[in-house]
Amino acid sequence: MPLAAPYDDIADWYENEFLVVQRSRGDGYADALGVDQALVELLGQGDDTCLEVGCGTGIYAERVAGLGWTPLGVDISAGMLKFARSRLPAARGDARCLPVASDSIPAVVAVMVHTDMPEYVSVLAEMYRVLAPGGVFVHIGVHPCFCGGFADRSDREAVVIKPGYLDGHWTTDSWSDQGVRDKIGATHLPLAPLLNTVIDTGFRIERFTEGAEPTPVVLSFRATK
Repeated sequence: MPLAAPYDDIADWYENEFLVVQRSRGDGYADALGVDQALVELLGQGDDTCLEVGCGTGIYAERVAGLGWTPLGVDISAGMLKFARSRLPAARGDARCLPVASDSIPAVVAVMVHTDMPEYVSVLAEMYRVLAPGGVFVHIGVHPCFCGGFADRSDREAVVIKPGYLDGHWTTDSWSDQGVRDKIGATHLPLAPLLNTVIDTGFRIERFTEGAEPTPVVLSFRATK
């Protein structure tokens, strides 16, 4: 049985308050952070199963399904899955030991979750294991260079980068008390270690995109097995 998940404590707030604010900032595939557009550009059209690792409340299932894929989710948080199961088939499981057969999934996505996973190296290895040969992996995550405890984003037009970027640390430091990091913390991976780990796992990185402006909030990439 998976360990208790920090998101269990904030699942109701996340679904009923945080996401309400996020939805108010976006409109379909032109959302403010560029997550939807990254799915369009990097995942693209498909007609098979797409596994979302760390699916949370399942808010991206509709976007994935709209591209022709059949979404399937895995998350460690029972609280988040309470909402997710109305949006996609989902199982409770640890991302470090996915309840999925090896070489079986045509597409895997990890959307805005790598900072929630201190052992993302192990998670990448698991996603590689379950991905079918030639399959597609799409990482969409908080931008390592411009978001983290070291970044003051209180003024979007003038983001201030303080010391700490190279540390690779877990922190609850945040410029805002309206987000997730100040409540459950986040792990930071600098850009080079993140990308090198993906390559070392065996993935072949094919394409990148960034989202939001004037300073990117999201960094995404497509890789294949």
